[in-house]
Amino acid sequence: MLAQRYRWKNKVLRDHVSILNGEKSPTIILKNATYLNQILRKWLIANIWIYQDRIIYVGNDMPKRIDQAEIVDCTDLFLVPGYIEPHAHPFQIYNPLTLAQYTSQFGTTTHVNDNLVLAMQLEKKKAFTFLGFMKNIPSTILWWSRYDAQTELKEEEQVFSHGNVKSWLENDAVIQGGELTGWPKLLDGDDMMLHWMQETKRLRKRIEGHFPGASEKTLAKLMLLGVDSDHEAMTGKEVLNRLLQGYKVSLRYSSIRPDLPKLLEEIKELGIDQYDNFMLTTDGSPSSFYENGHIDQLIRIAMNHGVPLIDAYNMATINIANYHGIEHLHGNIATGRVANINLLEAKDNPTPVSVLAKGIWLKKDGQEIEGVYPSVDWKQFDLSPLDIKWNVNSLDMQFSMPFGIRLENAVITKPYSISINVSDAILTEEHDECYFMLLDREGEWRINTLLKGFTKEIGGMASSYTGDGDIVLLGKSQADMITAFERLKEIGGGIVLVKNGKVDIEIPLPLRGMMAAMPMADLIKKEKELLQYIKDRGYRYEDPIYTIVFFTSTHLPYIRITQKGLYDVMNKSVLFPAIMR
Repeated sequence: MLAQRYRWKNKVLRDHVSILNGEKSPTIILKNATYLNQILRKWLIANIWIYQDRIIYVGNDMPKRIDQAEIVDCTDLFLVPGYIEPHAHPFQIYNPLTLAQYTSQFGTTTHVNDNLVLAMQLEKKKAFTFLGFMKNIPSTILWWSRYDAQTELKEEEQVFSHGNVKSWLENDAVIQGGELTGWPKLLDGDDMMLHWMQETKRLRKRIEGHFPGASEKTLAKLMLLGVDSDHEAMTGKEVLNRLLQGYKVSLRYSSIRPDLPKLLEEIKELGIDQYDNFMLTTDGSPSSFYENGHIDQLIRIAMNHGVPLIDAYNMATINIANYHGIEHLHGNIATGRVANINLLEAKDNPTPVSVLAKGIWLKKDGQEIEGVYPSVDWKQFDLSPLDIKWNVNSLDMQFSMPFGIRLENAVITKPYSISINVSDAILTEEHDECYFMLLDREGEWRINTLLKGFTKEIGGMASSYTGDGDIVLLGKSQADMITAFERLKEIGGGIVLVKNGKVDIEIPLPLRGMMAAMPMADLIKKEKELLQYIKDRGYRYEDPIYTIVFFTSTHLPYIRITQKGLYDVMNKSVLFPAIMR
């Protein structure tokens, strides 16, 4: 549990009341502000008093004391609540701190984050220390707690032990359970998962699903077992099915599922014109997807596809707060709420010119305010560079598997029969098959096969950014693969691409080999170069970053490469086990 039981102590609450009594001054007054009142669903004019991180008053009056107040005339501006990202994966090469800082400039002041990397990579004490650190940054950072690893871990019962999961669920910063990628196990009778879900409900926290392609009956069963929402609807009919079964529905616009425009058109055709049960999410896309915006872009898309303007804002604010039961703190501009406010130039332009988060200016008159997010010594959380003390050599390069893995799209993989000669150390660039390995991060085991559909020309690629924290090697040249691995060791983790013995491009990931420490703007530039390099060499799908991270993910069909070996997802069986080195 986090140490502070209540957000504001008694003395601070008395200070808040004393401002209304005229005994203290607010810290900020937003004067003559046209703001979105979501109770009346109207734009109203008011003076908004703020003291430190809280809205003290919204109404026509001015405070008696203004001696300590910054007064901002908002006559030509329009104010809306800070936007909420309800489904963030804050470890997509970036880290939770740099993501929060970057997206705040587009008005996203609250994130509900996946805990998967923290749960798998850190001891619980260190992970909770990190949660405490993130609690004190200007953005509001909330979390969800996983029930499973969405891959086949050798020691999953230790990582996702009853004690660990229960501690996560009880943490004050955690507001929901899920996302429920392991629902097939749940329906097959996994009573431990059902017990954790029951605990989540006992704590009055929500449970989010992950149900791509789920039938009406499956949705009904999962609703009965306690699930509250889902973000995997890919058609208007799937949205309707979820609504009819009582779900709240997150409409997604991400790098691999940019579905939002299509969903909005299809639900309109189905006669759905009520939006109170919808939320907007970018579903943890890579940094380059956010180059021109974040949740503000989704609000703009909604407006451009016929959603009433107020509903478009509500899907990114009050709808999410209502769903989680935190509307007394977030999602609206009203007395007592946390002072997360976006100042807009026009009602139909959701990208703010100024941003307040917890009463702190993060952006003002179009300029980012420097120095408001803390610097951090990542080592205090055990988020250190990888220290790999083992080597990969030619003896590891044995590829005698009878079948390989074929990409159907960016995330779906199927088995295929290998028909080419794999006895040489180099594969021809005339086809799109390459050597493919998953190596234990400690060097204890490996899995070797071929991968079809990823590249025609990459010499060697090494990535410590994977779904389970192990290391992927792939490429046309075994020598280049070894060179890429050696460079990955030197930089303490990352993604490295090599051709003819030369490192062409790399992204260092010094935080456990999973995350960059550089600012998002710098990462976007590096990532775009990486994506273009991979696409120029034969990758033809939407997002190679997601492809890499999902190689190990058993919540997707059909065949995956995991710590236990090549894994048949549909039959829940290991086809070929990992080989000890």
